[in-house]
Formats: sequence, structure tokens, C-alpha cells
Amino acid sequence: MCEALNPENLREALAYYDSWLKYNQHYQRIPGVQVAVYADDRVVFSAAYGHADVENDVPLTDQHLFRIASHSKTFTGTAVLQLVEQGRVRLDDKASQHVTELVGTPIGERTVRELLAHAGGVTRDSQDADWWQLATSFPDRDQLLDVLRDATSEVIPENERFKYSNIGFGLLGLIVEAASGTSYNAFAQTSIVDKLGLAHLGPELDPARLTEYAVGYSALSYADTRVPIEHVDTRALAAATGFFGNAHDLVTYFSAHLPGDDRLLVEKSKREMQHPLWTTGSDEKARYGLGLAVSKVGDREMFGHGGGYPGHITRTLVDPAKRLVVAVLTNAIDGPASQLTEGFFRLLDLAESKDRGDAAGLERFTGRFANLWGITDVMLLGGRLYITDPSGPNPAEEPMPLEVDGDALRVTGGNGYSSYGEYYRFTFGADGSVESVRGSSGLSLHPLDKFTLPPRVTVAG
Repeated sequence: MCEALNPENLREALAYYDSWLKYNQHYQRIPGVQVAVYADDRVVFSAAYGHADVENDVPLTDQHLFRIASHSKTFTGTAVLQLVEQGRVRLDDKASQHVTELVGTPIGERTVRELLAHAGGVTRDSQDADWWQLATSFPDRDQLLDVLRDATSEVIPENERFKYSNIGFGLLGLIVEAASGTSYNAFAQTSIVDKLGLAHLGPELDPARLTEYAVGYSALSYADTRVPIEHVDTRALAAATGFFGNAHDLVTYFSAHLPGDDRLLVEKSKREMQHPLWTTGSDEKARYGLGLAVSKVGDREMFGHGGGYPGHITRTLVDPAKRLVVAVLTNAIDGPASQLTEGFFRLLDLAESKDRGDAAGLERFTGRFANLWGITDVMLLGGRLYITDPSGPNPAEEPMPLEVDGDALRVTGGNGYSSYGEYYRFTFGADGSVESVRGSSGLSLHPLDKFTLPPRVTVAG
């Protein structure tokens, strides 16, 4: 049963989320960030920050396309379960029953279920996978079959543990082709994308739309500047990593996996995909079903997927209990998509952590304030005011709760370093805007858009 969202809590969480995303795109030096939020059975938020093309000064919009990479696995899982519903595939079929070129090989003995769950013990990307660095082309069908027939592709026995495999999902793409009688790309387009009427989603790079794609960029971990990375076709690995899309259409697609929605799959099939079969590592909260990752953010049981393509890092999380979907797409190979996606749920958790307060008159205190020591945000969530540091990975971690006392805010919580019991004293202009704040530590702060540092900071007076 869906647990109703308080609309004011959602509105306040989205308002601060927008501000936090804008700050982090700049602070973390991400070329561009595109975000969408689905709630109340519709897309309630769609935004973009930064650039689609830094060199040519092209602003990123919410219409630009991203390579969403391993999100493709959720589409492949959906396609396979559709074929199961049609009686053309069984989850316990061996791969070689559909891809006869693998008869008599170890990988041919893997079942469809094992491949969907990354439990087939199949090589992750083969022994020569420099297509991930564009040093070579992604494999075509014959090259993928060569990899699958090679003895080194059976790394461990089936069902020994979770072992992520792009090659295994490439094989699932071949199974979809064999069972459907058409190409993987055509089947995914017709049975999923077109069925949902989504114009900004597709199974593989579309050369006719190249001007719509956000440019992908390299990382900053080994260089002072980023360099652009060309978009390429993923060929026989489209079922593992080929899809493109924008955040708006991506959250709309994932909404079709919510309970009660039969546009793509019946309830039994959705439960099968979302049921966790394996933990993915030492964190018991991180699990995997059939083409879907299953996790927890706080107390929320979530499913979704991430994606890593040369130049693009992306993430989608779904809270089925609250019918919420959030997708964050970044055009950098080190983009913090997971952190930015989880940030929304952290904020909403904080808003929902107490009975709602009286928000009347509180928005006048909110904003982003700066001094020599950095940035301080005053945010409104759940009808209450909090101080937070927007540069942290979790905007709702140890926020300082505040209570109004005239034109001042008293710190009523937080850790012992946070000036408990002291005040943030506000000076307002004639138009009601904040002119300055005297912080609880006695330091003055100013609205960020009015704050500048001199060429050299020296002792005043």
C-alpha cells in the first residue's frame, strides 16, 4: 500500500534539493548535472545545472541526452520477463537453448535467471576490454560470441556468489534476439520505450541526435582539467550498457515498475525482478535481483540501478512504498550521481522525522550565507529550520535544529561543537531580504550572492 506524502514536506524538500544540487554542481566541479523526481504519479521536478558542452559554453537543459549505461540492464531484465510472460523464454532455460552457437560450452550451460542475477560466474568484461577507454570498438555479435566461447570467460562456478558481468548481459541481449525474432535494440524500443511513449529514451546511440547529447568528460583525479570523450556505439553490449535518455523520461520509465502499473509487466514479474537474490558485497543492504539493484537509504527499501559510461555517471533510485523515483545524470566519469540521488531521500527523511511544524514566517530566514570560513545554509524542512553544510555528502547529516526568537534563531540541538543554545541574529532590509547574519560563533555571514573576498585578506583597522 502506498504511504501518502505530505505535500508541504515534499515541496520544502524539493526546494532545498534544488539549491543543494546547484551548489554541488559548482562546488564539486561537475560539468553538468541533470535531475528529475517522480512523485504523486507525475514528474514533479526536472532541472539541469552546469554545461552540456563546456568548451562551447552550451548550458545543460533538462532535454539533453545522457548515456545511462548499466541502466540498460533494467531494460534487458524487463525485456526478458516480457518474453517469459509470452511463453517464449523460461528463467531456467539454458543460454544455449536460445543461442545455439554456445552449445557444449560452459557459458552455454548458464541459465537465464543466473545471468540476470549476475550469478553465472561469467567474466566481467573479458581479458581485453579497452573499449571502456575507447582504445578499441565495443564488440560486435561475432566478437561477443568469441568471448563467450573462450574458456577464460567461466571465471567461477555458477551460483557461488554475486559476480557482476557485462558480458553476461550481452549474452542476454542475444537471447532476447533469438526468442523475439528481432534485434535487441528493436525489441527494447518497441516493447518498452514506445509502449511508454518516451521520446527521449533509446537502446543505443542515435547518430541523428548527436547534437542533443551532453558531452562526456574525463575525471579530475589524475589531471587539473577534464577532456571531452566521444560518444560511441556499444554494439553487442547494448543490452548491458547501450541506453541513452534524460532524467525526465528515465523516472517515467521506472514508474512503470511501481506496484499497480501493468504497462510493461504483471505484478508477478515485477516482484521477481525486485526480489533480492544476492548481497553484492560486505554491505548487507546492497543486494541484487533480476536486472535490478536493491538497496536501503535510511529505512527506505529501494530498487534501481546505476550506470557508468566513458564520460557519464548516472543513478536512479525508486521507493515503491512512497511511489518516489529520483534520477541523477552527470556528464563526468567521476560524477557523484549516487551521492546526489540519495541526497533527496535524506532530505525527505529529515522532513518526515518529526510531526510537521508551523512553517508560517520561516522562509524569510532561509538562504545560503558565506564568510571566510565557508558556506552555511539555513533550510526549511518539515516546517522546521535547520543549519547545514551544503558541501557535505549528506545534507541532512547532523543538521542543527533552530527555533525562532524574534529576528534571531536559537540553536536547539546538534553536537557539542555547534554552539548549542546560542543565536544566529539576522539583519533584514526594508524589502524583507537578509542583509547579514551574526552567527552563533560570533562571526558575521552575508548572503552568498553579496559576498566577495578581497585580493588578500589582511587585518582590518
